[in-house]
Formats: sequence, C-alpha cells, structure tokens
Amino acid sequence: MSKTLLIMAAGMGSRYGGNKQVDRIGPGGEILMEYGIHDAVQAGFDHVVFVIKRSMDEMFREMVGDKVAEKVRVDYAYQEFDSLPGGFQAPEGRTKPYGTVHAVLSAKDVIDGNFAVINADDYYGQDAFAAMSECLDRMEGKRASMVAYDLCNTVSPNGTVTRGVCEVKDGLLQKVVETYKIRPMEDGTIRDFGDEKNPEGVLLRHDAPVSMNFWGFTPWIMEKGEERLKAFLSRTDLDPMKCEYVLPTLVDELMHEDGMPVEVLTTHAVWFGMTYREDRALVQEELRKLHEKGVYPDTL
Repeated sequence: MSKTLLIMAAGMGSRYGGNKQVDRIGPGGEILMEYGIHDAVQAGFDHVVFVIKRSMDEMFREMVGDKVAEKVRVDYAYQEFDSLPGGFQAPEGRTKPYGTVHAVLSAKDVIDGNFAVINADDYYGQDAFAAMSECLDRMEGKRASMVAYDLCNTVSPNGTVTRGVCEVKDGLLQKVVETYKIRPMEDGTIRDFGDEKNPEGVLLRHDAPVSMNFWGFTPWIMEKGEERLKAFLSRTDLDPMKCEYVLPTLVDELMHEDGMPVEVLTTHAVWFGMTYREDRALVQEELRKLHEKGVYPDTL
C-alpha cells in the first residue's frame, strides 16, 4: 500500500524571522525537513507532497524537491487564497494563511490514500515515523492517528509556543486544546499565559501529551475537512485578518461530532524545532550529535 507524507511548508515563519523551512542547519548543509523525509522513506513512505506558496516553487525545487524526487514520488500543492473552498475571498490586506486545515486540503487532488502530516520545520524522530507507518497500514474509514510528545520536550526557552494539549484514555485521544502561550519558567514549571486575566499563568504537567502536528489520516478527512473549513470561513465572530482553522480543532470536532476515533501513538523519539531564531543553535547541536552517533550518515 502506498503511503504519503504531506509536509506543510507554506508558513511564513514570522516568529523565527525568516524562511526557516529552507534554512540549512544540518552539518552537511541539510534542511530540517530532509531529516523527516529520510526517516519517512526508511519507514516505508513512498510519496511526498510539499505544500508551499507558489512564490517558493523554483527555490524549493532546487533546494530540496528535486533531490527528494530521486528517491520517491514527489508532488506539490499550493496553499493560496485561490484554493479556499466555496469560492471564498480573503479580505483585502490579509496575507496570513488560513491555517493547517487549509494546508492539508490544498493537497486533496494529489493524495488518494492514507497519509501522514508533518510541519516542515520540526524534527520528529525515527521511531515516530516507524510507528506512524505501521498505523497507516491498518487504518481505514473514518479513523485517524496522532504521535504524542511530552510537553516538557517541546517548549522553547526563548519565548512562548503554541501546542495542542491532549487528553488520552485507553490509547485514544479524548480532547485536544490548542494552547497558544506556553512557556517554561525559571522555577522549572511550565505555564500557559493565554488568559490575560491570570498573570501567573495556568500550571501544566511536564508529561502532558501534546500534538506537534504529526497526524495520520485516511482520505475521509478531505471531504469532512472541506465541509468544516467552509463553515469556519462563513463565521462573522472571528477576526477576518488573523483567524485560522487548525488541525487540532478539526480533529476535536470530528471526534465529538462525527465519532472519529483517533489512536495516540507513543514514541521515545525526541522532538525539537525552531520557533525562534535563538532556537537555531540548539537544534544545530542536536543534529550534529545524531550524525556523530551514526543515526544519520555524514550527509543526507
């Protein structure tokens, strides 16, 4: 069975301060997403779809796409306003994409089987791809899966981060809450500062399972995702310049309203990524260690 890896790379990386998706950070000049592709191919994925902006196309193909196409089948999808469902028109002056659900739907014409979704600027680990690959082999119908990571292994010392904080029971996801201002504190605690009325922040568990946008889906998600995105775009109670419809929200709705079970995949893999430019040095050092240990060859 063919397995597709969809890589969301259209984000503008505003907090990082540049196009972090194409920042050469590995010891051999590797782009961070190349590690995910390498691990996915090793785990049995044979199709990669890049979701990008049209303005990135030529640069992206030269830097990574053409190289990947030598190993597996590659397709491109474009997250632009003209791919929004129902002929929706973005308000004048908006440049911000409409979120990760739109990113996935942008690829609906090039995906015809089970697929995994990741961010371009995160490192997920080999074990995570192996677990997801095995799960996709047996997934069918209106089912989904998610790789969960401990919250403490996903925060940044350089500022707040957004995480989908999850509740899990008997191996199935019960609830996922997109939490927007999580920060580790000097006293060792991790707190959510999303509520301005609570300046001390809400205390979070170090081992709280969180979603890092490593999802597994069947094609069923495309039809349902389009229905939900249409409904989201028709709302009048949201900021038209900033609102986004994200995968954790879609998954939560489909679980509770459509009965979609979501299997939570546990892994010993270490996650790291670049939210802020100051995170770059830490990620670069972690990658160097992985190459030295022989986890990866000298160059990918």
